[in-house]
Amino acid sequence: MNIKELEKFLQDHSQPKFRLRQIQKAIYQGGVSSFLDITSLPRELREQLDKEIKILSFEIVEILVAKDKKSAKALLKLSDNNFLETVLMSPKDDFWSVCVSSQVGCPLGCGFCATGEEGFKRNLTAEEITDQILFWRQWLEHLGSKSPIGLLDPSRRITNIVYMGMGEPFLNWDNVKESLRVLTDKNLFGMGWRSISISTAGIPSGIEKLAAEFPQVNLAISLHFVTDEKRSKFMPINKKYNLSQLRDSLNNYFNKSNRKVFIEYIMLSKINDSLDDIQDLIKYIRSIGHSHLLHVNLIRYNGVSENFKSSDQKTITFMKEYLLKNKINATVRKSLGASIVGACGQLAGKQKSGIINE
Repeated sequence: MNIKELEKFLQDHSQPKFRLRQIQKAIYQGGVSSFLDITSLPRELREQLDKEIKILSFEIVEILVAKDKKSAKALLKLSDNNFLETVLMSPKDDFWSVCVSSQVGCPLGCGFCATGEEGFKRNLTAEEITDQILFWRQWLEHLGSKSPIGLLDPSRRITNIVYMGMGEPFLNWDNVKESLRVLTDKNLFGMGWRSISISTAGIPSGIEKLAAEFPQVNLAISLHFVTDEKRSKFMPINKKYNLSQLRDSLNNYFNKSNRKVFIEYIMLSKINDSLDDIQDLIKYIRSIGHSHLLHVNLIRYNGVSENFKSSDQKTITFMKEYLLKNKINATVRKSLGASIVGACGQLAGKQKSGIINE
Protein backbone atom coordinates (compact mmCIF):
# COMPACT_ATOMS: atom_id res chain seq x y z
CA MET A 1 0.00 0.00 0.00
CA ASN A 2 1.21 3.47 -0.83
CA ILE A 3 1.33 5.17 2.58
CA LYS A 4 2.16 8.61 1.18
CA GLU A 5 -0.86 8.44 -1.13
CA LEU A 6 -3.03 7.45 1.84
CA GLU A 7 -1.67 10.31 3.95
CA LYS A 8 -2.44 12.82 1.19
CA PHE A 9 -5.94 11.44 0.79
CA LEU A 10 -6.66 11.84 4.50
CA GLN A 11 -5.27 15.38 4.51
CA ASP A 12 -7.29 16.37 1.44
CA HIS A 13 -10.43 15.07 3.15
CA SER A 14 -9.64 16.95 6.39
CA GLN A 15 -9.36 13.78 8.44
CA PRO A 16 -7.74 13.83 11.91
CA LYS A 17 -4.19 12.48 12.11
CA PHE A 18 -5.19 9.44 14.17
CA ARG A 19 -7.11 8.05 11.18
CA LEU A 20 -3.83 7.05 9.53
CA ARG A 21 -2.83 5.00 12.56
CA GLN A 22 -6.24 3.34 12.67
CA ILE A 23 -5.96 2.30 9.03
CA GLN A 24 -2.35 1.12 9.34
CA LYS A 25 -3.18 -1.03 12.35
CA ALA A 26 -6.17 -2.62 10.65
CA ILE A 27 -4.33 -3.38 7.41
CA TYR A 28 -0.77 -4.18 8.46
CA GLN A 29 -1.47 -5.88 11.77
CA GLY A 30 -5.06 -7.02 11.41
CA GLY A 31 -4.79 -8.36 7.88
CA VAL A 32 -7.87 -6.46 6.69
CA SER A 33 -8.18 -6.74 2.90
CA SER A 34 -10.82 -4.06 2.30
CA PHE A 35 -11.32 -0.55 3.64
CA LEU A 36 -15.00 -1.41 3.98
CA ASP A 37 -14.11 -3.85 6.77
CA ILE A 38 -12.38 -1.25 8.97
CA THR A 39 -15.37 -0.65 11.23
CA SER A 40 -13.53 1.88 13.40
CA LEU A 41 -13.81 4.34 10.48
CA PRO A 42 -16.94 6.31 9.57
CA ARG A 43 -18.93 4.58 6.85
CA GLU A 44 -18.61 7.48 4.40
CA LEU A 45 -14.81 7.51 4.77
CA ARG A 46 -14.65 3.75 4.26
CA GLU A 47 -16.59 4.03 1.03
CA GLN A 48 -14.45 6.92 -0.24
CA LEU A 49 -11.24 5.02 0.51
CA ASP A 50 -12.57 1.90 -1.18
CA LYS A 51 -13.26 3.86 -4.38
CA GLU A 52 -10.03 5.87 -4.55
CA ILE A 53 -7.21 3.94 -2.83
CA LYS A 54 -5.88 0.48 -3.62
CA ILE A 55 -4.52 -1.55 -0.72
CA LEU A 56 -2.41 -3.81 -2.95
CA SER A 57 -0.32 -2.66 -5.92
CA PHE A 58 -1.13 -5.73 -8.01
CA GLU A 59 -3.93 -8.09 -9.01
CA ILE A 60 -4.10 -11.74 -7.97
CA VAL A 61 -3.95 -13.99 -11.04
CA GLU A 62 -3.40 -17.47 -9.61
CA ILE A 63 -2.85 -19.11 -6.22
CA LEU A 64 -1.62 -22.69 -6.13
CA VAL A 65 -1.64 -24.68 -2.88
CA ALA A 66 0.44 -27.82 -2.36
CA LYS A 67 -1.41 -31.06 -1.59
CA ASP A 68 0.10 -31.21 1.89
CA LYS A 69 -1.02 -27.59 2.46
CA LYS A 70 2.46 -26.68 3.64
CA SER A 71 3.12 -24.20 0.84
CA ALA A 72 1.34 -21.94 -1.60
CA LYS A 73 2.47 -19.84 -4.54
CA ALA A 74 0.85 -16.74 -5.97
CA LEU A 75 1.16 -15.23 -9.42
CA LEU A 76 0.51 -11.49 -9.29
CA LYS A 77 -0.08 -9.00 -12.10
CA LEU A 78 1.43 -5.54 -11.73
CA SER A 79 -0.11 -2.32 -13.03
CA ASP A 80 2.21 -2.37 -16.08
CA ASN A 81 1.09 -5.95 -16.95
CA ASN A 82 4.32 -7.54 -15.74
CA PHE A 83 4.09 -10.57 -13.47
CA LEU A 84 5.78 -11.45 -10.20
CA GLU A 85 5.71 -14.45 -7.89
CA THR A 86 5.71 -14.94 -4.15
CA VAL A 87 5.65 -18.11 -2.06
CA LEU A 88 4.29 -18.97 1.39
CA MET A 89 5.93 -21.93 3.14
CA SER A 90 5.48 -23.77 6.42
CA PRO A 91 8.53 -26.02 6.88
CA LYS A 92 7.55 -26.69 10.50
CA ASP A 93 4.56 -26.18 12.79
CA ASP A 94 3.74 -22.62 13.86
CA PHE A 95 6.16 -21.26 11.26
CA TRP A 96 5.13 -19.36 8.12
CA SER A 97 7.84 -18.00 5.88
CA VAL A 98 7.24 -15.72 2.89
CA CYS A 99 9.63 -15.76 -0.05
CA VAL A 100 9.48 -12.39 -1.82
CA SER A 101 10.67 -11.21 -5.22
CA SER A 102 12.71 -8.03 -5.60
CA GLN A 103 12.74 -7.71 -9.40
CA VAL A 104 10.59 -8.63 -12.38
CA GLY A 105 12.80 -11.24 -13.96
CA CYS A 106 16.52 -11.25 -13.20
CA PRO A 107 19.60 -9.89 -15.03
CA LEU A 108 21.99 -12.59 -13.78
CA GLY A 109 20.97 -15.38 -16.16
CA CYS A 110 21.90 -18.39 -14.01
CA GLY A 111 21.56 -21.45 -16.21
CA PHE A 112 19.48 -23.52 -13.79
CA CYS A 113 16.98 -20.78 -12.84
CA ALA A 114 13.61 -20.21 -14.53
CA THR A 115 13.70 -16.51 -13.64
CA GLY A 116 16.97 -16.13 -15.51
CA GLU A 117 15.38 -17.61 -18.62
CA GLU A 118 12.80 -14.80 -18.60
CA GLY A 119 15.44 -12.06 -18.60
CA PHE A 120 15.22 -8.78 -16.68
CA LYS A 121 12.21 -6.46 -16.95
CA ARG A 122 12.54 -3.95 -14.10
CA ASN A 123 13.08 -3.42 -10.39
CA LEU A 124 10.16 -3.74 -8.02
CA THR A 125 9.31 -0.71 -5.89
CA ALA A 126 9.46 -0.93 -2.10
CA GLU A 127 5.66 -0.92 -2.11
CA GLU A 128 5.50 -3.85 -4.56
CA ILE A 129 7.95 -5.80 -2.39
CA THR A 130 6.17 -5.24 0.93
CA ASP A 131 2.75 -5.76 -0.63
CA GLN A 132 3.73 -9.40 -1.18
CA ILE A 133 3.88 -9.90 2.58
CA LEU A 134 0.72 -7.84 3.03
CA PHE A 135 -1.06 -10.07 0.52
CA TRP A 136 -0.11 -13.26 2.35
CA ARG A 137 -1.04 -11.75 5.71
CA GLN A 138 -4.49 -10.93 4.31
CA TRP A 139 -4.81 -14.37 2.79
CA LEU A 140 -3.93 -16.19 5.99
CA GLU A 141 -6.14 -13.95 8.09
CA HIS A 142 -9.25 -13.94 5.92
CA LEU A 143 -9.12 -15.17 2.34
CA GLY A 144 -7.36 -18.50 2.87
CA SER A 145 -9.66 -19.58 5.68
CA LYS A 146 -12.74 -18.99 3.48
CA SER A 147 -11.37 -20.86 0.49
CA PRO A 148 -11.78 -24.62 -0.04
CA ILE A 149 -8.09 -24.68 -1.01
CA GLY A 150 -7.01 -22.68 2.03
CA LEU A 151 -4.07 -23.76 4.14
CA LEU A 152 -4.50 -25.50 7.46
CA ASP A 153 -4.73 -23.29 10.54
CA PRO A 154 -4.74 -19.87 8.83
CA SER A 155 -4.57 -18.13 12.22
CA ARG A 156 -0.83 -18.78 12.37
CA ARG A 157 1.25 -15.67 11.77
CA ILE A 158 4.05 -14.96 9.32
CA THR A 159 7.27 -15.41 11.26
CA ASN A 160 10.00 -15.08 8.63
CA ILE A 161 10.68 -13.28 5.35
CA VAL A 162 13.29 -14.27 2.79
CA TYR A 163 14.35 -12.22 -0.22
CA MET A 164 14.89 -15.32 -2.31
CA GLY A 165 12.31 -15.03 -5.06
CA MET A 166 12.67 -13.50 -8.51
CA GLY A 167 15.63 -11.17 -8.93
CA GLU A 168 18.91 -10.22 -7.22
CA PRO A 169 18.09 -8.08 -4.14
CA PHE A 170 21.42 -6.24 -4.10
CA LEU A 171 20.86 -4.97 -7.65
CA ASN A 172 17.73 -3.20 -6.38
CA TRP A 173 19.19 -2.02 -3.10
CA ASP A 174 17.41 1.33 -2.76
CA ASN A 175 13.98 -0.28 -2.93
CA VAL A 176 15.00 -3.33 -0.90
CA LYS A 177 16.42 -1.03 1.77
CA GLU A 178 13.18 0.95 1.96
CA SER A 179 11.16 -2.26 2.12
CA LEU A 180 13.26 -3.43 5.08
CA ARG A 181 12.40 -0.24 6.93
CA VAL A 182 8.69 -0.74 6.27
CA LEU A 183 8.79 -4.38 7.35
CA THR A 184 10.49 -3.56 10.65
CA ASP A 185 8.43 -0.44 11.43
CA LYS A 186 6.51 -1.18 14.65
CA ASN A 187 3.53 0.78 13.35
CA LEU A 188 3.41 -1.32 10.16
CA PHE A 189 4.51 -4.96 9.87
CA GLY A 190 6.59 -4.94 13.05
CA MET A 191 8.91 -7.77 11.94
CA GLY A 192 12.12 -8.41 13.86
CA TRP A 193 15.42 -7.81 12.06
CA ARG A 194 16.61 -11.37 12.64
CA SER A 195 13.45 -12.84 11.12
CA ILE A 196 14.47 -11.42 7.71
CA SER A 197 17.01 -12.98 5.32
CA ILE A 198 18.47 -11.74 2.04
CA SER A 199 19.89 -14.16 -0.50
CA THR A 200 22.46 -13.00 -3.05
CA ALA A 201 24.42 -14.62 -5.86
CA GLY A 202 27.43 -12.68 -4.56
CA ILE A 203 27.37 -8.91 -5.10
CA PRO A 204 30.25 -7.55 -2.94
CA SER A 205 28.91 -3.99 -2.68
CA GLY A 206 25.54 -5.32 -1.53
CA ILE A 207 27.10 -7.55 1.12
CA GLU A 208 29.05 -4.55 2.43
CA LYS A 209 25.96 -2.34 2.53
CA LEU A 210 23.95 -4.99 4.35
CA ALA A 211 26.66 -5.33 7.01
CA ALA A 212 26.90 -1.56 7.42
CA GLU A 213 23.20 -0.62 7.34
CA PHE A 214 21.32 -3.71 8.51
CA PRO A 215 23.77 -5.90 10.47
CA GLN A 216 21.00 -7.91 12.14
CA VAL A 217 19.42 -9.07 8.86
CA ASN A 218 20.47 -12.60 7.88
CA LEU A 219 22.67 -13.15 4.82
CA ALA A 220 22.49 -16.16 2.50
CA ILE A 221 24.87 -16.82 -0.39
CA SER A 222 23.71 -18.71 -3.47
CA LEU A 223 27.01 -20.49 -4.03
CA HIS A 224 26.19 -23.80 -5.79
CA PHE A 225 29.67 -24.20 -7.38
CA VAL A 226 33.13 -23.85 -5.85
CA THR A 227 35.44 -23.61 -8.84
CA ASP A 228 35.54 -20.45 -10.94
CA GLU A 229 35.37 -22.46 -14.15
CA LYS A 230 32.18 -24.27 -13.21
CA ARG A 231 30.54 -21.33 -11.42
CA SER A 232 31.19 -18.96 -14.34
CA LYS A 233 29.68 -21.50 -16.72
CA PHE A 234 26.37 -21.71 -14.86
CA MET A 235 26.37 -18.37 -12.99
CA PRO A 236 27.69 -15.56 -15.26
CA ILE A 237 27.91 -13.16 -12.28
CA ASN A 238 31.05 -15.09 -11.27
CA LYS A 239 32.87 -13.64 -14.28
CA LYS A 240 32.53 -10.22 -12.68
CA TYR A 241 32.76 -11.23 -9.02
CA ASN A 242 34.70 -14.47 -8.72
CA LEU A 243 35.05 -16.83 -5.77
CA SER A 244 38.11 -15.02 -4.47
CA GLN A 245 36.21 -11.71 -4.38
CA LEU A 246 33.27 -13.41 -2.73
CA ARG A 247 35.60 -14.82 -0.06
CA ASP A 248 37.01 -11.35 0.60
CA SER A 249 33.50 -9.91 0.89
CA LEU A 250 32.51 -12.57 3.40
CA ASN A 251 35.61 -11.92 5.47
CA ASN A 252 34.76 -8.21 5.56
CA TYR A 253 31.19 -9.11 6.48
CA PHE A 254 32.32 -11.27 9.41
CA ASN A 255 34.64 -8.54 10.64
CA LYS A 256 31.70 -6.12 10.79
CA SER A 257 28.81 -8.32 11.85
CA ASN A 258 30.10 -11.63 13.27
CA ARG A 259 26.76 -13.14 12.17
CA LYS A 260 26.12 -16.60 10.76
CA VAL A 261 25.96 -16.82 6.95
CA PHE A 262 23.99 -19.48 5.11
CA ILE A 263 25.57 -21.11 2.06
CA GLU A 264 22.92 -22.27 -0.42
CA TYR A 265 23.98 -25.26 -2.50
CA ILE A 266 21.54 -26.70 -5.07
CA MET A 267 22.32 -30.38 -5.67
CA LEU A 268 22.67 -31.04 -9.41
CA SER A 269 23.23 -34.63 -10.52
CA LYS A 270 26.65 -35.25 -12.11
CA ILE A 271 27.41 -31.54 -12.11
CA ASN A 272 28.24 -30.48 -8.55
CA ASP A 273 27.62 -33.57 -6.40
CA SER A 274 30.76 -35.70 -6.80
CA LEU A 275 33.24 -36.43 -4.02
CA ASP A 276 35.63 -33.93 -5.63
CA ASP A 277 32.89 -31.29 -5.52
CA ILE A 278 32.28 -31.95 -1.84
CA GLN A 279 35.99 -31.73 -1.05
CA ASP A 280 36.27 -28.50 -3.06
CA LEU A 281 33.35 -27.09 -1.06
CA ILE A 282 35.06 -27.96 2.22
CA LYS A 283 38.31 -26.44 1.00
CA TYR A 284 36.59 -23.23 -0.04
CA ILE A 285 34.71 -22.87 3.23
CA ARG A 286 37.90 -23.39 5.21
CA SER A 287 39.69 -20.82 3.06
CA ILE A 288 37.15 -18.21 4.13
CA GLY A 289 37.83 -18.79 7.79
CA HIS A 290 35.09 -18.27 10.38
CA SER A 291 33.86 -21.73 9.39
CA HIS A 292 31.82 -21.92 12.61
CA LEU A 293 29.73 -19.04 11.23
CA LEU A 294 29.06 -20.73 7.88
CA HIS A 295 26.13 -23.11 7.51
CA VAL A 296 25.56 -25.11 4.31
CA ASN A 297 21.98 -25.68 3.15
CA LEU A 298 21.83 -28.56 0.67
CA ILE A 299 18.84 -28.08 -1.63
CA ARG A 300 17.16 -30.63 -3.85
CA TYR A 301 16.84 -29.14 -7.34
CA ASN A 302 13.24 -28.33 -8.25
CA GLY A 303 13.56 -29.04 -11.95
CA VAL A 304 12.94 -26.10 -14.27
CA SER A 305 15.25 -27.14 -17.10
CA GLU A 306 15.74 -30.32 -19.08
CA ASN A 307 19.50 -29.74 -18.82
CA PHE A 308 19.55 -30.34 -15.05
CA LYS A 309 18.44 -33.13 -12.75
CA SER A 310 18.43 -33.23 -8.98
CA SER A 311 20.90 -35.43 -7.16
CA ASP A 312 19.23 -38.49 -5.63
CA GLN A 313 18.49 -38.70 -1.93
CA LYS A 314 21.38 -41.08 -1.26
CA THR A 315 23.90 -38.60 -2.72
CA ILE A 316 22.39 -35.67 -0.85
CA THR A 317 22.49 -37.57 2.46
CA PHE A 318 26.07 -38.66 1.84
CA MET A 319 27.13 -35.10 1.16
CA LYS A 320 25.52 -33.82 4.35
CA GLU A 321 27.17 -36.52 6.45
CA TYR A 322 30.55 -35.94 4.78
CA LEU A 323 30.35 -32.23 5.54
CA LEU A 324 29.41 -32.90 9.16
CA LYS A 325 32.28 -35.36 9.57
CA ASN A 326 34.59 -32.59 8.39
CA LYS A 327 33.10 -30.21 10.96
CA ILE A 328 31.15 -28.15 8.44
CA ASN A 329 27.64 -27.24 9.62
CA ALA A 330 25.14 -28.62 7.12
CA THR A 331 21.48 -29.47 6.76
CA VAL A 332 19.26 -30.66 3.94
CA ARG A 333 16.56 -28.09 3.32
CA LYS A 334 13.10 -29.58 3.39
CA SER A 335 11.67 -29.68 -0.12
CA LEU A 336 8.42 -27.74 -0.45
CA GLY A 337 6.48 -26.54 -3.46
CA ALA A 338 7.29 -29.09 -6.17
CA SER A 339 3.59 -29.55 -6.89
CA ILE A 340 3.02 -25.79 -7.21
CA VAL A 341 5.91 -25.03 -9.61
CA GLY A 342 7.63 -23.57 -6.57
CA ALA A 343 11.02 -22.71 -8.04
CA CYS A 344 11.67 -19.04 -8.82
CA GLY A 345 10.12 -17.93 -12.10
CA GLN A 346 8.29 -21.14 -12.96
CA LEU A 347 4.76 -19.82 -12.59
CA ALA A 348 5.49 -16.52 -14.34
CA GLY A 349 7.09 -18.46 -17.17
CA LYS A 350 3.96 -20.55 -17.57
CA GLN A 351 1.86 -17.37 -17.66
CA LYS A 352 4.07 -15.94 -20.41
CA SER A 353 3.72 -19.19 -22.35
CA GLY A 354 -0.06 -19.07 -22.04
CA ILE A 355 -0.29 -22.21 -19.89
CA ILE A 356 -2.11 -20.31 -17.15
CA ASN A 357 -5.14 -18.32 -18.23
CA GLU A 358 -6.54 -15.34 -16.35
